Amino acid sequence: MFSRSAFAKFTALGLGPRSAFYAPSSLRSLGTATSSTRQQLMSELAPPPSARLMGSALYGDTIPIDTKEEIMDRTYCKIADRYDIVLEVMSLGMNQYWKKKFVRLMSPTAGLKMIDVAGGTGQIARNYLEYQDSINNDSSSSVHVVDLNDQMLRVGRHRLASSQWMKDGRITFAQGSAENLENIADNSFDIYSISAGMHNIPHPELALSEAYRVLKPGGLFACLEYGHVDTPIIKQLHRWHLETLAPTLGQLLVGKRASYERLVCSARSFPHQRDFAKAISHAGFRLPPGKGYKLMQCGYMVAYYGTKPE
Repeated sequence: MFSRSAFAKFTALGLGPRSAFYAPSSLRSLGTATSSTRQQLMSELAPPPSARLMGSALYGDTIPIDTKEEIMDRTYCKIADRYDIVLEVMSLGMNQYWKKKFVRLMSPTAGLKMIDVAGGTGQIARNYLEYQDSINNDSSSSVHVVDLNDQMLRVGRHRLASSQWMKDGRITFAQGSAENLENIADNSFDIYSISAGMHNIPHPELALSEAYRVLKPGGLFACLEYGHVDTPIIKQLHRWHLETLAPTLGQLLVGKRASYERLVCSARSFPHQRDFAKAISHAGFRLPPGKGYKLMQCGYMVAYYGTKPE
C-alpha cells in the first residue's frame, strides 16, 4: 500500500511522474493540429520558473503536478452542465455502453456499498443501482459519490434529485479529493469505483492507496480509464479521434475547445495499461488471472479490477 513516503519507490519502479505516468513526450505527440491552442494555454497557465517541475502532467514540462488538481477543477467547472452529453457525442455513442459494461464486469452481488470517486454527474452510480435493482432484485445496495468539483456534483444531485434512490438514501454525494478521502473510514466499502477520473489525479499512487484503505478486506477495486491502442491502423484512428475530432466537437457543441484540449492532454499522459496494472498490483491489490485488465475497443478504454486481500 502506497503512502507519500513510498513515492520514491513508486518512481523507481518506472511508474512515477518522470516516467510512464506523466511522460512529456506523450504530450508532445499531440502534433501541430493543436499546437497553437496548447501554446496559448501554456502562456496563460505557466507558473514562474521557480515553481516549475520537470516531467509534469500537463502541457509538456511547464505545469507542476502540484497545480494539476486545481487546473482540472477549473476545466470541469466550465463544462459540467454538458459534460455527459458531449462525452456521448465525442465517443460516437460508446460512452454509456462502456460504463454499463464496466458495471456488469464488476458482477456485484446484492447489498453491497460502493464508493464512486470522481463520479460527480452520477452516471456510474445510476448504472450500478439499475444493475442491482434489475439483476439482483436488490433495494439495499448504495453508492456514495465523491468528486472534487462542486459543479459536477451539482449536476449529479440535480439529475437524481427526483429518483427513488435519492429518496431512499441509496445515493449520497460529497466533495472530496481522491488522494485524501479524509472523511471516509477504513474498511468501509465493498466496491471502489472510478471512471475516466484517474488520469486527472496528480498522484495516482495516492489514490490507489486511499482506495485500498477504504475498501473492506475482499473488496473490489474497479477503474475504467482511457487506454493506449496498440493495433497499428486503429492506433492512428484513435489518435486522430482524440487529438482532432474530440476538441473540435467540444468547440462545436459547447464552445470550449481549450477545455477539451486539456482533457486530451491529461488522458494521453496516462500510462500504458500494462504499467498501470503493475501500479495496482504494487498498491496491494490482487489482479485477476491474465493481464489484469480488459480492453474495450482495442484499448480505447480499459477496465481494471483488483481485490483487496482478506
